[in-house]
Parts: sequence; structure tokens; C-alpha cells
Amino acid sequence: MNTLRIILLLCLALPLSAATWKAGTAKADITPKKPIWMAGYGGRNKESEGVLHPLWVKALALEDGQGKRAVIIGTDTLGMTASIYANLKSRLAKEHKLQPDQIMLNASHTHTGPVLRGGLYDIYPLNAERIKRIEEFSARMENSIVRITGEALKNLEPVTLKHGIGISRFGVNRRNNNERNVPQIRADGEPLKGPVDHDVPVLAVYKGLELKSVVFGYSCHSTVLSFYKFSGDYSGFTQIALEKSHPGTVAIFSAGCGADINPLPRRQVYQAERYGNMLAAAVEETLLQKMQTLKPRMVTRIKTVPLEYGALPDAATLAATAKNLNRYRGRWAARMLKLQAAGNLPKTYPYPMQCWRLGNLTWLTMGGEVVVDFSLKFKKQFGAQTWVTSYCNDVMAYIPSIRVLTEGGYEGQSSMAVYGLPADRWKPNVEDLVTDTAKALIKDVRAAK
Repeated sequence: MNTLRIILLLCLALPLSAATWKAGTAKADITPKKPIWMAGYGGRNKESEGVLHPLWVKALALEDGQGKRAVIIGTDTLGMTASIYANLKSRLAKEHKLQPDQIMLNASHTHTGPVLRGGLYDIYPLNAERIKRIEEFSARMENSIVRITGEALKNLEPVTLKHGIGISRFGVNRRNNNERNVPQIRADGEPLKGPVDHDVPVLAVYKGLELKSVVFGYSCHSTVLSFYKFSGDYSGFTQIALEKSHPGTVAIFSAGCGADINPLPRRQVYQAERYGNMLAAAVEETLLQKMQTLKPRMVTRIKTVPLEYGALPDAATLAATAKNLNRYRGRWAARMLKLQAAGNLPKTYPYPMQCWRLGNLTWLTMGGEVVVDFSLKFKKQFGAQTWVTSYCNDVMAYIPSIRVLTEGGYEGQSSMAVYGLPADRWKPNVEDLVTDTAKALIKDVRAAK
């Protein structure tokens, strides 16, 4: 009887011991084939003029030991628009049976990528032909994302997942340090001012001893380059370096809360390559550490929180501003007048927040351009190992902390119209709404059995 009991116990244990992660990867070159308006800087006055290095979309599909699936997608774009995010959610559900909580769209926030459908239209002089090219590119990018997601899911094979955290120090708080003074401050050995997050979170996917894929983050704007050639900026150079160092690996950048952090000094290609190599070195050093092996258990959740706009503009102010259509503010005001006349001026924005648990790793993702205060706050509240990603799924505006909102400036106030939103700022409860949603999501994924 005892022998039979032992055999039965061993048989029951076999499926558990055999449980493992599976992963698959795929990528596609999405570099625009024709000149197209570029995103990132309001001062742009012409379309693209060449390529420094290709732009990519990349997919890492994951399956845990119970068959739960999810996909991490990285794009060399400024962001994702609400239009593209909605289309992808619908198509990925229909074609690959993935629900929104199972989809993580990471935009690198490169400022040398193309304008996307429905985003930043007010700030550029876009005629019908220019918009047509933007929409054609956006449709091609969507198709590529759907296709490589399918390829990654088909390529699933047993793997090991590991997590670690490195460090890199080139990000500088741009609100508290004059860009011209940064080199001298460093030369003098003086500390730079303002909060920063220098952590480099790393998710490594191994097939045996071979690195199959690596996802890495850093809280810093991809704003080294501002010319008219396409590139992934410093994070593009990081991915190039990692994929060269590990042939066959797919490297994906997951931008952190760097909305008020810049790589300084900047503007030159050699600087973008330097910072890219510095970040790659931080990832490589992390891979050499004893990383945490993640158990093959995945939980995914998503919530949409209605963020409230501050005071909406009145019709008289909009009408006066709309008289000058040669400026972005005039084009914005003219569009707002039409929305207002039709009764379609919204009072809130459906803001996406997402949380995954991979083994013991908690990974929180946030839409928009999130300032560094949030990642520092959430890691203090929820544990230093918590991974906080920004520029995820829908990049609709800056997300300021109450500190930044009170101080004002570009991130706290004047950037809203740049993104085409109807108010100049969020209501003061924006940090509380985001924090409460983060708490609920993290509590949910950590409690899940």
C-alpha cells in the first residue's frame, strides 16, 4: 500500500515538475520607405531625409507553466496613439486570442521616428498628402505587429526566465539642471540636482545557456538626436549592441519613468552611440550577476482610470487663438472649437495602467510620459524589485506628480495642447488617481493564486 501511494504521489508531481516557461520571439523592420513627418520636436519643418539605422518592432511571447500567454512588444516609435492601441487590441484578440491585459506595447520614445496616425497632428503643418503617408505607415506597422505576434507565439519553446537590476548614470533631471552647465558640473565633481532613477531592470530569457531574448529598461528620454534621419536614438544603439554581442537574441527596450530626464550632453550621433553602449554594458553586467530565476507562473491585469482634465478653455479664448493657424496653438484651438460646438469636448481621458506578475517579479506599466517621481515612489512603496514602465500602450500626454504639476513648466502644464488634449493641465488629483490604481493592481496580482 505504501509503495502504491508513493507511485501515485510521484505521478501527480510529474506535471508540476515538468511545468516551465515557454518563449518565442520575432521582429520586423518598419523603417518608412518614403519621406514622412517625424515626431518628437515641435520645431520640425520638413519630412525625413534618410536613415541612421533601421526602426524595428519586436515581440517576445511568453507562456507560463499553466498555459497562460502574454506578449511584450517593443517599437522604435515616440509612442502609441489611442487609435493604434484600440486597433491592436481588437486585432490581437481576434487573430491571436490575446486580451488587453495580455498585451504590453512598449514605445522607446525615440524622437527620430515617424508621426503616427491620430497623434501630434496639431503641432505640425500636415496637409492631406502628408497625413496619407502617416496613415499608410501606421497601417503597415499595425500589420507588422500583428504578424510578428503570431510568429512569436508559433515559436514558443521551453526557456528559463531571470530578472536582475543594473545601473547606468547618464540620465539627468532636465527640470533642475541647465543643459549647458551639465558637463562642467560633472567635471567639477559636483552633484547634479533633482530626482533621477538610474536602475536598469533586466528580464533575461535563456534557452539552456543561450540568451534568447532580453528586455531592459531605463528612465530617460530618447532625445539625444534631433536631425531628420530615422533612428532608435540611444536605446536603438543599445539594442544593436546587445544583439551583436549575443547573435540570435532579440533585445527589447521598455522605457522607464523618464519624462523629466534627458541624456546630457546630447545632439551628436557619437553621444547617442555612447549612451547606448553604456546602457548595453549595464545590461551585460547584470547578466553576469546571480539573477533571480522566475517561477513559471504569470498573472496579468489591466485597469482604465478616467483622469480628469483641469479647466477647459472657453469659446472666446479658443476663437481668438484660432485666428492664427500658422502656429500649433491656433490649429489646436480651431479643432477644439469644432469639438466644443458638437458637444464632444471630453472632461476625462481613459488612462491605461497594467500590472503583470512573472514569478515573484511585479511589473507595473503606465501610459503616457510619466515623470520620475512615480517610479521612485512605487519602488519605495511596493519593493525595490518592482519594475515600473512608462510610455506603454497609449502615450497621450505627460503624467506629472503633484510636485511637477504644482511647479508647472512643460511637463506640468504646457505640454497638454502639444498632445492635442483639451485642457492645459490635469486636475490636482492626478497623482492620487494613478497611485490608487497602482495599489489596486499590485494587490490583485500579488494575491492571485
